[in-house]
Amino acid sequence: MNVFHAEPIGGTVSREAKALLGSAVGYAMDGFDLLILGFMLRAISADLGLTAAQAASLVTATLIGSVIGGIGFGMLADRLGRVRVLTWTIVLFAVFTGLCAVARGYWDLLAYRTIAGMGLGGEFGIGMALAAEAWPAAKRARVSSYVGLGWQGGVLAAALLTPLLLPLIGWRGMFAIGLLPALAAYFIRRELHEPEVFIARPRRAGSPLRLLVADPATARVSLGMVVLCSVQNFGYYGVMIWLPNYLSTRFHFGLTQSAAWTAVTVLGMAIGITAFGQAADRLGRKPAFAAWMLGAGVMVVVYARLTDPAALLFGGAAMGFFVNGMLGGYGALMSELYPTAARATAQNVLFNLGRAVGGFGPLVVGAVSASLGFETAITLLAVLYGLDLLALWLLIPERRGAALT
Repeated sequence: MNVFHAEPIGGTVSREAKALLGSAVGYAMDGFDLLILGFMLRAISADLGLTAAQAASLVTATLIGSVIGGIGFGMLADRLGRVRVLTWTIVLFAVFTGLCAVARGYWDLLAYRTIAGMGLGGEFGIGMALAAEAWPAAKRARVSSYVGLGWQGGVLAAALLTPLLLPLIGWRGMFAIGLLPALAAYFIRRELHEPEVFIARPRRAGSPLRLLVADPATARVSLGMVVLCSVQNFGYYGVMIWLPNYLSTRFHFGLTQSAAWTAVTVLGMAIGITAFGQAADRLGRKPAFAAWMLGAGVMVVVYARLTDPAALLFGGAAMGFFVNGMLGGYGALMSELYPTAARATAQNVLFNLGRAVGGFGPLVVGAVSASLGFETAITLLAVLYGLDLLALWLLIPERRGAALT
């Protein structure tokens, strides 16, 4: 029986809306935190005397921590409940982000970033599973995209607030702001309820992690999802973490100009995410992903050849439309590929493995750019989107609107 038709719509809208809001708020905190880290690397390095490699490793450590947290918290959410564990991840993330404000050197800051990353890694998959399970199948991709918009809201807030607040409160003050999400955790724990499909799930023995490779067909799907998530994150972090520094060094953009570029690019991403959700619900998951992958491959190459500041600004929006427009689609896609007993585990493990790979995006793009030029580095991204498209068609089945089991 489809639980979404078991009650009148008027009786479920409030619960659905709360699930969406709670999931999006958690993801917004992730976006805010990671982008302010990118903006603050120069200030942190100057204050603590970090090398370029040490500064870059703070991003990588955060994303590696997210893999650890993604695995652990995903499995807990599949056993203990989405809402309870989502609250734990937000509190962990908030506390250790706040502790970064009192770091005395590289090693304790690295530890705080790693543990904060564990909380960050838990939030994505749990929130996506919660939203997908609370809404009807016909709107599943759109709702997942709205959760993805939470990330963009956090990134946009970081882009707008960092130039204003960083000169006033410094990088330590910016990290102290990271304690605020703990308040959101209280709201989420009090207002949200477990989806009916989770409550009614069949009990399965063994680890949810094993269900990701339960048989050869599922193992192929999981391999395909690792490729898709890796390319998604590699392209995103290669662009969003490294390019502000590139703009400042090659075109002499100041912090305000780099923030303006980021804000316009994020706006393009938000429009792309919204459009992707509509396309995936109406046309299917695979056609939508294929269109956005092709667009991303073309736009990164076009962007590498722009030199005019205005063209860079609007080209960034067009590139963002495709490069990150697919973000929300992973929630719907993986929700339909895996059972309820392993849904949060699948979302967290597979997407955060991609995040770990993506953490090397800024390092690889920066290294290739320094030795072979920016255009070569961007061409590398275009090749990766070709690999992405191949994995999509060979390994991922189309299950648009499938009932969640």
